[in-house]
Amino acid sequence: MITGSPASRLSHAAPDWRAAWRDAVTDPLELLSMVGLPHLAAALPADDAGFAMRVPRGFVARMTHGDARDPLLLQVLPQLAEAEDVPGFSRDAVGDLAARDAQGLLHKYQGRALLIASGSCAVNCRYCFRRHFPYGEEIAAAGAWRQALAHVAADTSIEELILSGGDPLSLATGKLAELTDGLSALPHVRRLRIHTRLPVVLPERIDDAFTQWLEAVPLQKVVVLHANHANEFDGDVDDACRRLRDAGATLLNQSVLLAGVNDDAETLSALSERLFAAGVLPYYLHQLDRVQGAAHFEVDDARALALVQAMRERLPGYLVPRLVREEQGEPSKTPL
Repeated sequence: MITGSPASRLSHAAPDWRAAWRDAVTDPLELLSMVGLPHLAAALPADDAGFAMRVPRGFVARMTHGDARDPLLLQVLPQLAEAEDVPGFSRDAVGDLAARDAQGLLHKYQGRALLIASGSCAVNCRYCFRRHFPYGEEIAAAGAWRQALAHVAADTSIEELILSGGDPLSLATGKLAELTDGLSALPHVRRLRIHTRLPVVLPERIDDAFTQWLEAVPLQKVVVLHANHANEFDGDVDDACRRLRDAGATLLNQSVLLAGVNDDAETLSALSERLFAAGVLPYYLHQLDRVQGAAHFEVDDARALALVQAMRERLPGYLVPRLVREEQGEPSKTPL
């Protein structure tokens, strides 16, 4: 266990990831200019469709210049379709607010609790199921995590704590250490699971201070990445994954099936192969959470099932992710 106050013991952390965070592209016109597509400006929605665009420059650099259908670009560029009111799509697609048990703490499944650690992300994915979430009222890190820790301490059935958001790695490493210091007094908590997109979109975040903290956490550690296409990986992402593994984390990946991005068997198979080359095991392939503004990304169940069957015919079983959907009130993800 790392000793000393969180603020003092990690003050040497390199600022590079913060600089890259601040330098993100937030203007859709600038993004289109960077990828050689300024003529698409007329197709942009007003005011980012009510959901601000944000994408790190390193992620932009992996996009194919001049390709309006680039799968990375489509994940982050605001679209006019986001303003359409589609029946069956809502602001709280998976019942997060109904599962609230304490400030920033969601308790949906037996043995696991999820902390909304932060409302910030390095990238704002246009299909984000929490794009309408009231982060201003529901941040577990507020007040040194006191409400969340008190709830977890009182419920000894909770064996795994899940950090989500937003992106929990948007927090300073010292802030994360506040939480894990508090967990050290709770023997019933055995695992820490971190859901994050930062090692993929902002690999600079996995710096020395972060890996020192993670390695010292006396729990089983699982890091669930979120990548949807093989092109999201480069050498820097590979290095971030290696550093996470060296710090003792098991690496899994969750993808979302997205029309126009990864809805063909060759693309999904290439993603699984690329994940495994980086030391990451494919875990879930999610059917789209039906959040307002994301209907244009939806793939129907019959096609989704056919794609997974095609993957089974191409890949060893351990590289085929489980196709699931999250449904409000169910005791687990629903396999399809």
